[in-house]
Amino acid sequence: MFAGPDRKPWSDCLPNHSNTAQDGRCSVAVYSQADRHSPARGQADEAVFIGPPPPAQSYLSIPTLLEARAQHPCGAIHPGYGFLSENAEFAEACRAHGIVFIGPTPEQMRDFGLKHVARRIAAENGVPLLPGSGLLENIYAAVEAADRIGYPVMLKSTAGGGGIGIRLCASPAELHEAFDAARATEPIELGSGGLYLERFVSQARHIEVQIFAMAAARCRSRRARLLSTAEEQKVIEETPAPRLGSAIRQSLCRPRSAWQGGKLPVGGTVEFIYDNGTGDFYFLEVNTRLQVEQA
Repeated sequence: MFAGPDRKPWSDCLPNHSNTAQDGRCSVAVYSQADRHSPARGQADEAVFIGPPPPAQSYLSIPTLLEARAQHPCGAIHPGYGFLSENAEFAEACRAHGIVFIGPTPEQMRDFGLKHVARRIAAENGVPLLPGSGLLENIYAAVEAADRIGYPVMLKSTAGGGGIGIRLCASPAELHEAFDAARATEPIELGSGGLYLERFVSQARHIEVQIFAMAAARCRSRRARLLSTAEEQKVIEETPAPRLGSAIRQSLCRPRSAWQGGKLPVGGTVEFIYDNGTGDFYFLEVNTRLQVEQA
């Protein structure tokens, strides 16, 4: 969706924004043939048809979206919650055309799109990490790292997400098997980003903290929320996350200071693992996109 500079809910985050619309428009929605009856089309001030149902010919077509914006000049683009919302090339194209991309910068998307890089940046900013490894060159490096970390360990793909590419290994034999399987499937499923290890937490809770930096000097963190899982997929979210003390809540949101310095995404979600057994929490990964819960 495109938006004019007078769009009240988020106008403060736009540089040099004005409260007066250039041409009276507040929002312009885009839609494909498949979504011609979508409620969003009627809720926007204007709606622009951008092509046939296949996403590659509509919602994933950067030239098509930029052409639609050229026909309906707007100051910013909200990329939605999928499709191009984490596409660095699209964010760069918006920047090149003088459009505010509502979300993280292209550089931040690239950095945090790889989990091993995200771990390094988190460590540099004082965010607690699970014991783990860097990228693993081979199975011998994996076994050595696992011996140092202690079994069981999680073998992960640096380019994975949503539970994809994660394998639990409780012994060197299982690690050998998982490593070979990951090497065979990773280039197809996830790209050849590489594999790394993290310590497994048996009494884990998945906690997320949403971050939105509305300007270089202002940053807000939303309440921590608990995600329950079934077969590695999120099924329920609850906020505020239950059974967390105030000190833990404050600590979970404390890394937001790094966002203010431009080192971490200006819009996104930081995921943590909370160990019910020890009361400690650890950085997991960052989703470099706006989510529905941030609307």
